[in-house]
Amino acid sequence: MAYNFREINWTDIRDQFRKWREDNDRRSDEVIQLWEAILENCFQKTGNERHLILEQVIIAALDTSRLDIAGKCIEQLSTEFPESMRVVKFEAMRLEAMQMYDEATDLLDEIIAKDETNAAPRKRKIAILKARGKRTEAIKELNEYLKTFMSDQEAWQELCRLYLAECDYSKAVFCMEEVLLHNPHSHLIHQRIAEIRYTMGGIENVEIARTYYSQALKLNPNNLRALYGLYLCCSYIANSRAVVSKRREAQKMAQWALENATMRTTKSSKISSNDKLISVLESALGGLDIKSN
Repeated sequence: MAYNFREINWTDIRDQFRKWREDNDRRSDEVIQLWEAILENCFQKTGNERHLILEQVIIAALDTSRLDIAGKCIEQLSTEFPESMRVVKFEAMRLEAMQMYDEATDLLDEIIAKDETNAAPRKRKIAILKARGKRTEAIKELNEYLKTFMSDQEAWQELCRLYLAECDYSKAVFCMEEVLLHNPHSHLIHQRIAEIRYTMGGIENVEIARTYYSQALKLNPNNLRALYGLYLCCSYIANSRAVVSKRREAQKMAQWALENATMRTTKSSKISSNDKLISVLESALGGLDIKSN
């Protein structure tokens, strides 16, 4: 966004920064632009709010690789709060951005030693391990973290992603089931578990995946991805060696899912003439050859 710096006042920038903080809107490029143009020379006038502004600028500077600005702001905070672990965390983040991982880890360990209940430095250590490509160590560290912070849903989801990267699907499912305990009405979590179960393969996992896809659709009937997933699960079961009654039930459900997927795709598509694309989709899915034995 282009600003007319002749018409903008430092108080307007202060108010804009405050609004972005309240809305949790980072706007890193704009923050740095406004900081360099006007607010850097006036931020002392903002009173006690200047500390929040400095932190906001540090994050924006790290986002935009302006490590020079981040260093100056951290130095300013360090002068005012020489013993602050919060400032040490920002310095660790700056070192991390410079790929000085060992030095950053030492600072984070210093914070953890002084306050073992502080979750932020532990998360940063895990982020450093990921950045260095050490997934196994990151998984170990994240498991240790979750022993203390068991209700951290983001951590469980991150651990799930790490296990998926290692193709350890059973442990990935366990992580998502932990998340489901906190959000039982989230159709996206049910869908995620279903996708992992389907990837694991085998009739038992596919039947479990079908159950989760069905629940995802029950919670959100507009979930097209869950609808396609339900079709794939049912087609698998219909062509398996399951008992006849199960295969017939799966065949009917698969047909229902295919018809609904086709209808919803037609309605939601923004393409003016998509009949040919829909027919290709029907052919591709229908070509899986569901049979009734």
